[in-house]
Amino acid sequence: MTRESIETLLDATRLAGLETTEGGRILAKVSRPDAKGTAYRSALVEIDGEALLPLTRGSASVGAVAAAEDGTTYFTAKRVGEDGEEAEDAQLWALPVRGEARELAARPGGFGGLTVAGRHLIAELEVHSQAADETEHAELTATRTKDKVTAALHSGFPTRYWDHDLGPTRPVLAIAALPEDLAAAERTPAPARVEDATAADGSTDAAADEDALTQVLHFRHLPMPPGRLVGWSVDRAGERALVAMSDSRDDLLAVSHLYLLDLVGGQGPRLLREGGAEVEYGPGAFSPAGDRAVIGRHRTWTETATMSAAVELLDLASGESTPLWPEFDHWADPVWLDETTLVATSDDTGRGSVWIGDVAAPAPRRLAGGPGRDLAFSGASVAGGAIIASASGIAVAPHPVRIDPATGEIAQLPNPADPVDLPGTLTEVTATAEDGTALRAWLRLPEGEGPHPLVVFAHGGPWGSWNAWTYRWNPGPFVAAGYAVLLPDPAISTGYGQAMIDRGQHELGGAPYTDIMALTDATIARQDVDAERTAFAGGSYGGYMANWVAGHTGDRFRCIVTHASLWDTETMGHTTDNAGWERPMRGQNPQYNPKEYVGEIVVPMLVIHGDKDYRVPIAQGHALWYDLHEFSATPRDAHGRTRHRYLYFPDEGHWIQGRGNAQVWYETFLGFLDTHVRGEAWERPATLG
Repeated sequence: MTRESIETLLDATRLAGLETTEGGRILAKVSRPDAKGTAYRSALVEIDGEALLPLTRGSASVGAVAAAEDGTTYFTAKRVGEDGEEAEDAQLWALPVRGEARELAARPGGFGGLTVAGRHLIAELEVHSQAADETEHAELTATRTKDKVTAALHSGFPTRYWDHDLGPTRPVLAIAALPEDLAAAERTPAPARVEDATAADGSTDAAADEDALTQVLHFRHLPMPPGRLVGWSVDRAGERALVAMSDSRDDLLAVSHLYLLDLVGGQGPRLLREGGAEVEYGPGAFSPAGDRAVIGRHRTWTETATMSAAVELLDLASGESTPLWPEFDHWADPVWLDETTLVATSDDTGRGSVWIGDVAAPAPRRLAGGPGRDLAFSGASVAGGAIIASASGIAVAPHPVRIDPATGEIAQLPNPADPVDLPGTLTEVTATAEDGTALRAWLRLPEGEGPHPLVVFAHGGPWGSWNAWTYRWNPGPFVAAGYAVLLPDPAISTGYGQAMIDRGQHELGGAPYTDIMALTDATIARQDVDAERTAFAGGSYGGYMANWVAGHTGDRFRCIVTHASLWDTETMGHTTDNAGWERPMRGQNPQYNPKEYVGEIVVPMLVIHGDKDYRVPIAQGHALWYDLHEFSATPRDAHGRTRHRYLYFPDEGHWIQGRGNAQVWYETFLGFLDTHVRGEAWERPATLG
């Protein structure tokens, strides 16, 4: 039953995103295992009324997507060669309403995000740092490849991001004019010259050479402000863009500044908001007329201030802005319904809500979702006058919905993904914090009366909430194996107002820890939960919490699982890609560093880490693994060997994304629980070696 539930979860077709147009087109990107069942491939489906129309087929995986009102779909995909392997770089394609997809352009480094605006296609491109245009980019890239140079020389921070290295390219925005008749447009010489199209045997690939030298669209690089592009939005006419540039100046590392770019008029970038030590800004959606935009105003986490998020309404002519919905106490990213009305989604008390409000209102009103409901919403957009979003819940896989902006009625759209049916029932647990704050958690229970063994999942972030479906850390396989799963939202959780963030951000091992323990106490008091057979687990900040719990609860839990976890908060600050971590943690390190309590760890721990994790670097996992051997008080087995285990992924990052690796993750996790919570023998998967 357990293996079947894991495979049901991992083999399901997933809703990976929605793309809409103002006129009413709805495109869904879906992801499913490839023919070999070892990796995931993305495809496009159009939701047309009650019909699902597949747009792409074959083994090439779809990347970025942009939909046009005339029915054309632009997307990037990597072609698969005769050897069955994907090309290194993705090509740009256009799929008309009728007919086959046509390649529009190809370039070294491929394409990033896409947006259709007016008669333009705007793309984010990775460009050689010394290249002024596509011609130079191709030449310099070819030289670097020919000379087998992989080094990058940096002058700013960070040098890597989440799971990939930065440099020697830089991201830029580029614009290409769309021909009036795309089908009739001729391929013309591209402003790029690809040398060395000669194979090792002296032959040339004529097809590849032709693709490189002629293409339909030609991209012009836009003059970019200093720094690294980290976010952008474009107006509907394709004339202006808001961009956030991360830059290190003076003693500030990787601070975001907001600029306005002229896409067609030739004017240089205009600085709108300069970020600082306490506040940064990010781009939001332009109004339909293009004269205003919403922008994010983020108070940064410092030693004395907690992170907060607000939205401002920016007048592009004057550069002045005013707070949007100043009495709204949730983090949200609004989009425009019309010239005076915006809609937004947010986390909300362990669920999600859809909000709607006038630009002049002190706060929006809840349109859908909220307390007493079981869904959260993401990726909201407006199509054909309706709100389109992805909806999911703890026990409900993501699916597309249409929400009526007048009534809030939620209508299910045809679902191109699989509605995953996993066993168990869902209920809530409540408790009271030490400071009197009301606390809540989801509890997913197996079938039957119990009492069931319990595993507590601490969420990551720490700004987050257990309120939506996840294919990672999904409680389904654990419930199928007979475990009750507690999903607590402690201090620093989102969806409970700013006060909930403020309670714990300056004491990572304080209020969040005692909140989780209070919710755990309330859970084990239930007759259907076995108070003597419990385990604790978490990833990222949840992994920090798992490490903290290990050093502060003795043998209360029979074992602890820690994934991509912070072990030494001081060295973490000097090695992570996150420039916002080290300074605010200086005051917390002496008191809330899990490493200092390794001698108090007495129960077995399963350490999980990916080598390509640059957010919580692999050094954290290695240090934890060494310290558990050298300093923990955990009794050894009958042969004198450690009872701790280390599941290491050399090719994964912060998240385990490979199909085979994900299965091993679930199987090893559950096997560790079975061994120490139930006392059952576990047969190690042969795939682990």
